[in-house]
Amino acid sequence: MIRVLLADDQSLVRAGFGALLDAQPDIKVAGEAADGAEAVRRVGELRPDVVLMDIRMPVLDGLAATREITGDPGLTDVRIVMLTTFELDEYVFEAIRSGASGFLVKDTEPDELLRAVRAVVAGDALLSPGVTRRLIAEFAARSKEPAAAGALGRLTEREREVMALVGIGLSNEEIARRLFVSPLTAKTHVSRTMVKLGARDRAQLVFLAYESGLVRPGWLG
Repeated sequence: MIRVLLADDQSLVRAGFGALLDAQPDIKVAGEAADGAEAVRRVGELRPDVVLMDIRMPVLDGLAATREITGDPGLTDVRIVMLTTFELDEYVFEAIRSGASGFLVKDTEPDELLRAVRAVVAGDALLSPGVTRRLIAEFAARSKEPAAAGALGRLTEREREVMALVGIGLSNEEIARRLFVSPLTAKTHVSRTMVKLGARDRAQLVFLAYESGLVRPGWLG
C-alpha cells in the first residue's frame, strides 16, 4: 500500500486528490496538511511514501518544506512531488535540486496523477520523458558553469554513458535501445549510478549530469 500525504492550502484540491487516491486499491491518503510547516510535522509523524506538495503555501512554502524533509536523514525514503499551477513554475527547478522527485500541474489528468504517485515510489522520477526534456531545457537555459566532476570518478565508463543519456531525458527503454542492451540492464546501470553518486532518484541524477558538466545544454535536440 502506497501511503500519500496531501499538502495544499486549498481544501478543494486536497479533497479532489484525496477522493481519487483513496479509490485505488494500492494507494491510501495517510494525512493532509494546509501549510508547509504542518507538512513537515505530518511527514515526521506519518512517514508517508509520497508527499504531494504545493509549491506556494502559507507559513512555510513548499520549497522550504521540501528542503527540511529531504535534509532529514530519517526521511530518505519519502518521495516528494511538487504541485504547481503552471507547468514550468520558476520554483520547480530549485525544488528538484533540493530533493523533490518531480512535479505535477494541478489540472493533470487523473490517470497521470496515479501513474506519477506509483512512478516516484518505483524511483522513476520526473514522471515522463517529455516532462523531463522540458525541465532539462529550462534548467539548461539557467545553468551556471559546471561544478567539479570529481564524483564522476566513481563511475564506470558505461555508467557515465548511461548517466549522460538520463541527463538528456531518455527513459530506460530508450537508453536500452541506444546502447543495444535490455531495459533491465539499463535500469540496473541507472540504479548503480544513483547509488554511487548518492542521488535520491532519477531527478537528482539529471541535475548532477548538468552540474558536473557531463551533459551540456547544447546536447538537447
